Amino acid sequence: MAQSYTGGEPLAEVVRSGFVEGLHHGSVVLLGPDATVVSSAGDVRSPIFPRSSSKPMQAIGMLRSGLRLADSADLALVCGSHHGEDFHVARAEAMLRSGGLTESALRCPPDLPVNEAARADVLRAGGGPTRIRMNCSGKHSGMLLTCLAAGWDIDGYWRPEHPLQQRLRTAIEDFTGERVAATGVDGCGAPVLAVSLTGLAGAFLRLVSGAPGSVERTVADAMRTHPELVSGTGAEDNLLMTGVDGLLSKVGAEGIIVVALPGVGAVAIKIDDGAARARMPVLVAALRRLGVSAPVLDELAEPPLLGGGIPVGAVRAL
Repeated sequence: MAQSYTGGEPLAEVVRSGFVEGLHHGSVVLLGPDATVVSSAGDVRSPIFPRSSSKPMQAIGMLRSGLRLADSADLALVCGSHHGEDFHVARAEAMLRSGGLTESALRCPPDLPVNEAARADVLRAGGGPTRIRMNCSGKHSGMLLTCLAAGWDIDGYWRPEHPLQQRLRTAIEDFTGERVAATGVDGCGAPVLAVSLTGLAGAFLRLVSGAPGSVERTVADAMRTHPELVSGTGAEDNLLMTGVDGLLSKVGAEGIIVVALPGVGAVAIKIDDGAARARMPVLVAALRRLGVSAPVLDELAEPPLLGGGIPVGAVRAL
């Protein structure tokens, strides 16, 4: 079993109409370019479930197991938590067709798009939740194609005991430098594996520091080249990777984000209450501490709080 996660320190405050409404607690670790801990707050050594921030390491496990994709954009989608826009769906469908598969082979749950405009379009057309629009369908498509490439049965490909999932577990342990502390079930139905924030930050630093052509660098380059496929239009990962040259970024559910920049370092964050609104102010403050500056960071530093449709407050890093 995973060691109990004891929680973190105050990282951000919620200010509305001049009054402090409350604090977001959590944990954050900053690594330097040599992977040493530059600064930290809260509990950065106990295991957590990184949720979708694990996807780049899972993609490495797929490539190691024989996955070959026609386009680096496909690999970016495998690593991503896409927002269900039409261009995401079209690429996931094409990936499945390349293996002679259809949406029916996916075992992620049906869902509506994350992107508000795409969700409205689906509902306006009389549609509903589908597996292909679920934000993890790219990862699941990659898992299926990996099974075909390796000669494994696709039945039960999402179960922890399947050979595929054992290979993905090995990749996560290799790149975090930690043994997986516990195995849970992620929102998409696939396994989610518990490691520490420090291990996660170190893994992302290894990805961006890998030699050109290495499997880890291949994953990092695909994500940075196609950030819109890692998330979606106007989404955090897309904005960060577009706005900060060389940055690798991957959010996870429940207030998690991990980023790395070659020659600079890495940051991993967990907001205890899972609030996504606290994630960006803390990340911006951490990146600035590592000496990173960019206009997009200024834009994301204090997410506004609206009242009556107008800004009446903000979320600020402490």
